[in-house]
Amino acid sequence: MTGPELAEAGRLLAAARRPVVFTGAGMSAESGVPTFRDAQTGLWQRYDPQELATPAAFRADPALVWGWYEARRHGVLRARPNPGHRAVAAIQARLPETVVITQNVDDLHERGGVPAPVRLHGSLFAPRCSACARPAPVLSDLPPPSDPPEPHDGPLDPPACGGCGAPVRPGVVWFGEALPSAALDAAVEAASGCDLLLTVGTSALVHPAAEIPLVAAGLGAPVVQVNPVPTPLDAICAVNLRGPAGEMLPALVRAAWPDADAG
Repeated sequence: MTGPELAEAGRLLAAARRPVVFTGAGMSAESGVPTFRDAQTGLWQRYDPQELATPAAFRADPALVWGWYEARRHGVLRARPNPGHRAVAAIQARLPETVVITQNVDDLHERGGVPAPVRLHGSLFAPRCSACARPAPVLSDLPPPSDPPEPHDGPLDPPACGGCGAPVRPGVVWFGEALPSAALDAAVEAASGCDLLLTVGTSALVHPAAEIPLVAAGLGAPVVQVNPVPTPLDAICAVNLRGPAGEMLPALVRAAWPDADAG
């Protein structure tokens, strides 16, 4: 993509020193990770995701819920970071004060070169005890790219906590649960102090995470949106770049810094 919108977005990025990159499900979907409501294949097609992603569902049938999340985690392990993830890492490498905030629960930002994104909705790779909250190890380490795990398809008993023996639960935020306070505080602080917010692949419909760009805009920071379709954020954005993150973000990096390796 070329044109005045990309040139203006590149100018804003080049002038920034403390940008925030805020990413949503569209970013990971470009790597083949289904969005939450599309993550139903095989046995899981008979279930409503919203009915599995609750504390009550886990209490009622831990094996069913754990099995579904293991299927999702294995699916993520088969995915690879896309050029958009690598472009975000290039921005952070160029501007070390960049804060990456994500609504996604996969590990593609880390594998794409961003070591410590702020995770508003937790992670499929950070299970914890359902009773005492003690961190628990994942069932397997990241396999080599040539040998991804086969997707799990069915109920699976969760492991027991090494401390108290209670079932281990996925380390994600379920319906009816508050966002982790440390992550939300870090996100609000970053958005409050940034000089540019780049929002990528988010529908801006899931609250309170969707309010993060509004915080930045309300305090005067320009907001640049990368999304193939309009969202509720269109009206507050200084620039709207229509297109997929895997194309738009590398182009944006090159527009800001022609000498940059955008991945």
